[in-house]
Amino acid sequence: MPSQIKWTIPFGVGGGTDVWARFFAPWFSQNLPDNPTVVIDNVPGGGSINGANIFSIRASHKGDNWIGTSASTQYPAMLGDPRVRYDYADWTPILATPTGGVVYAQPRLGESADEVMASMLKSPVKLAAQSPTGVELPVLLALDLLGVDVDAVFGMRSRGEGRLAFERGEADIDFQTTSAYLSSVQPLVEAGKAIPLFSLGILDEQGDIVRDPAFPELPTFLEVYASLNDNQMPTGEAYTAYRKFFASGYTLQKLVMVPKDAPQELIDTYREAAREFVASDAFKQEAQAQLGPYEPVIGEVVQRHLDESMDLKDSTREWLVNWLKTEHGASI
Repeated sequence: MPSQIKWTIPFGVGGGTDVWARFFAPWFSQNLPDNPTVVIDNVPGGGSINGANIFSIRASHKGDNWIGTSASTQYPAMLGDPRVRYDYADWTPILATPTGGVVYAQPRLGESADEVMASMLKSPVKLAAQSPTGVELPVLLALDLLGVDVDAVFGMRSRGEGRLAFERGEADIDFQTTSAYLSSVQPLVEAGKAIPLFSLGILDEQGDIVRDPAFPELPTFLEVYASLNDNQMPTGEAYTAYRKFFASGYTLQKLVMVPKDAPQELIDTYREAAREFVASDAFKQEAQAQLGPYEPVIGEVVQRHLDESMDLKDSTREWLVNWLKTEHGASI
């Protein structure tokens, strides 16, 4: 067991992935043999591409170098972004943490979710977004599959900025991940200033999309789709793209990875330590505030989901590039 583990976080100090890593670091340190020091090394830039590129070139293969990735690290790799020099096939996952999210709308569109959906199918709606290839991508795909004409205004510096645009009445709909929804949007819902439409759901171990435990009363995107399409499920390249980017960006939103040629014995030890602390009452209590009602996924299950979601066929990628260009004026 190394005495020190250097954990590269390709984002700045204080961001979501940095806070996440600093939450997990002491749990790993305290539960690994000999209690190694876990040192966080922030290498921001390029929306995480810079730090991931550097890690792929410089990381030791002894198992004492980790990287923490997020959806904004996964998506450029899947889309074939020319800046990407890293390959997820070169890394092995230790642990992943999922998240969910909710799409909600202005009450001016209708008094209920059904009324809002009917209104959205008749007229274009405005969404304040960060980037067409960012965390909103599965949401844009879901709305397209539902037949909603979305006028996405890109350039928000955060999802929080998008929410503020919604609160000012500048956007008709918005989307927030679970933690932000619970803290900042639930009060709007309770005050009658927002109407929740659907959650993205979560993937179960069989790979099926099921209701989000954080929002058990909300239908998933697929349930809403079925209600509008004679109980049929979506098909085609758009749905394939949705599934892939939903899985890699939400089911596997944040990942602890090591170079795959690190000693297998060490990889197994890391995974076993994670299993032990994730099962503990102390962790569950602390994790509720940091992770919500989602349990981290460990080892082979992560690898299976990762292999499936990151494997984007050329035909799907080409469809997506064309769709982003024609629907949202975005070039990759």
